[in-house]
Formats: sequence, structure tokens, C-alpha cells
Amino acid sequence: MPPSTSRESVASVIRWARSFATARAPGGKAGHDSPSVHRPPGRLVAFSDAVFAITVTLLVLDIRPPADYSNLLHGLAALWPSYLAYALTFLFIGQVWANHHVMFDHIRAADRVILLLNTVLLMIVAFLPFATSVLAGALRSGHGARTAVVLYGIAFDATALTFNVVWRYARRHRLLSETLDPAGATAIGRRFQLALAWLTAGTLLGLLIPVLGVAVIAAFNVFYWLPIRGESPRARS
Repeated sequence: MPPSTSRESVASVIRWARSFATARAPGGKAGHDSPSVHRPPGRLVAFSDAVFAITVTLLVLDIRPPADYSNLLHGLAALWPSYLAYALTFLFIGQVWANHHVMFDHIRAADRVILLLNTVLLMIVAFLPFATSVLAGALRSGHGARTAVVLYGIAFDATALTFNVVWRYARRHRLLSETLDPAGATAIGRRFQLALAWLTAGTLLGLLIPVLGVAVIAAFNVFYWLPIRGESPRARS
């Protein structure tokens, strides 16, 4: 191949590489999704609802009938740790579901990072039946309660942490709807931050006094069912 032809070939390859590196979608920036490729979060919310529904259904499978029916009342009463763990986790997943809807009422678009972070959130939620089963078993046996409560608290804490990551990412990348004013966005963010601190405190207390750790988590469930000012979308002007 003549040298001039070789140089022209190399130059054409370089020009192609440069054009590829600087290419961008209409209205976007190099290396970033343009607003046109951001997906409405409808399918994400529907998939999340399905995972929440399956997870709360799995919780009841850990409550098994007594083996001895000759003293059924005593056998049913002895299952109180399973009832307690079931109720705590069901209510927790319920308020996670409710706050998930609050969050995605305001997230107008779901890019790939949002999809990934939401998948991690659902992965943690799907782990909760296992943590619940461990807690109930430890309370029934009277052994390992401290470890079980810490595992339970860590699972809750990881859920709160993922909520904070999703919300911070959506705010930083301007994926929030215009129907949410800055005060409302700040109030929701603070609520998620408080959840992380609250559950971390409950986990640490559970390491010292297991019963106290469970009580803190139960109080968290009650408080986080309450609405906060500014969380509902405003009507468009």
C-alpha cells in the first residue's frame, strides 16, 4: 500500500473515532442520556408493586401450624415471636411501599441509574422475609436474639439507605417533576435521612439490648405511616 494511501486510511480512522467520541443524542451531551431517552417510571413502579406484593405474601409462610393439636391453644400462643416479626415486617414493607409511591410521584423520568438503584432496593426488600424468619426463630428459641435483631435492623437500614441514594440522585440530576416545589423536595429528603438515622440507632441499640432495638423499629413503623407536608404533588398551573 503506498504511504500516502496508508496515511489517508489512518487519518480517516482517527476522524471516525473522534466523531464517535463526541457524538451525542439530540438535545443531550456527550456521554449522557438526553431527556428524550429518559423513561417514564410507570413500568418501574408496576414492577416494584409486584415485588412488594410477593414479598409480603412470603412473610406468612414462616408461620406454621403447631405440630401437636392436643393442646392447640398453647401451641398457637407459643408462636407469638412469629406473629410479632410478621406484623413488624409487614407494616414496614407496607410503609416502604407507600413512601416508594410518594417518591415516584415526583420522579418524572427513570434513567438506567434509577433503574439499577431501584433494583437494588427491591433486592433488599425481598431479603426481609429471611431476616424476619431468623428473628422469629431466635425469639422462639431464646438464643441468638442479639445477632438476629442486628441482622433485622441492618436489612431495614439498608432499605433506608437505598431510598436516600435514589432520592439524592434524582434531585442532583434534575429528574424530579415540576409539581414538587423545593420545600417539598427538602422535606422528603429530610424524612429519608431521619429514617436512616432512626434505623441505625435501632440496630445499635439492638446490639446492646435486643428488646429495645425491636421497640425502636416498631416505633419507626408507626411514625413513618404519617404523612408530611409537601409530599403530595401540586396541581400544574
